[in-house]
Amino acid sequence: MSKPKGFEIPVGVRDYLPRAVSKLRAIEWNVLECMERWGYRQIMTPTMEYYDTVGVASSTSDQKLFKLLNNRGTTLVLRSDMTAPIARVVSSLLKEEEVPLRLSYHANVFRAIEEEAGREAEFFQTGVELVGDDSPEADAEVVALAIASLQAAGVASFKIAMGHVGFLNGLFEEIIPGRQAEQEALKELLLGRDVVGYRTAIEALGLAAEHRDKLEAILRLRGGKEICEQATRLSVEQQTLQSIAHLCEVWEVLEAYGVSEHVLIDLTMIGDFSYYTGMTFEGYAAEIGFPVCNGGRYDNLLQQFGRSVPATGFALKTNRIVDGVDGIEIETKRPILILYDEQGRQEALSAAAQLRTAGRIVVTGLAGGPEDERHQQQDLYAEVYSYTVAERQPVQGRELP
Repeated sequence: MSKPKGFEIPVGVRDYLPRAVSKLRAIEWNVLECMERWGYRQIMTPTMEYYDTVGVASSTSDQKLFKLLNNRGTTLVLRSDMTAPIARVVSSLLKEEEVPLRLSYHANVFRAIEEEAGREAEFFQTGVELVGDDSPEADAEVVALAIASLQAAGVASFKIAMGHVGFLNGLFEEIIPGRQAEQEALKELLLGRDVVGYRTAIEALGLAAEHRDKLEAILRLRGGKEICEQATRLSVEQQTLQSIAHLCEVWEVLEAYGVSEHVLIDLTMIGDFSYYTGMTFEGYAAEIGFPVCNGGRYDNLLQQFGRSVPATGFALKTNRIVDGVDGIEIETKRPILILYDEQGRQEALSAAAQLRTAGRIVVTGLAGGPEDERHQQQDLYAEVYSYTVAERQPVQGRELP
């Protein structure tokens, strides 16, 4: 293996330069403040977790995990999502707290498969978990909060596509009962949006025309509340009907929130994590070809940590918003420059401290030095003050800028 060059970094990770960091922090602060107004308290968990607990519970395949060994030979993982670590905390440190619990977070997560696919192996998420409420009201709350969070992040035009895991599970079991391999293959094709492959797989099943038509009809189940009625005509299976009824109730709550214009029902939506058990959703921004948020219900995950409570939540893919959305407003404050010579140094640095205490950005430098030269060449500073024998223009005696 060749030695990395001096300026190279591993594939799948990146440097964030000052402007990108400003956008990232603006999104983080605005979104977390929005979540706080909805009653969600921020939580932080370790970057590293034990493989045998969080690594296994996360439902992220081994191929996607970054693994490492500590000095005792125990396998650790870099967190691949935030849901499993929060489930661990809720089941341990917060086990005495009454539910529902509303928790928010902003963190970097790691997935090795992204490196192989030429995408980011380290990326940022900002999200929430609502633990202890299995109602349609709770599912609608996280969808409505996802919409508010996208708006707080500066995403102007987007759609939330909402589905239900139980719908497909129930319909597939009704039409091709017991054929788990074929069911999973159809789900994978829907997850990958491979319509041609899905139709080809249906033909290969050798089903009666009526059943083929039902499986084909799934592809047309995208739209508003009317989709619920259309879906109920495809099945008499109890799980399928209950799933549709649940989605209808979620839609009605979203109408009450006044945000249903941002939502469409998409019954091909199944989510890309095996721990989802109910409603799932993804958010798409007009400017970006990839989802900018995803979430759903995962009622069985906390059982793995010994606390059997339902939960739902979502995560914004913060770095995708940073890269793809131009409408994020960043307040750029030009600093004040204070120049000084040896005689004026103490007075100048004292004045700089005063201004920083007042909330201003201040750069200091020797007269005739690098900062002075930059000041002469570019209009970088809001104001310039000089504490030199030759040119005395001190801040003292003036109103603070």
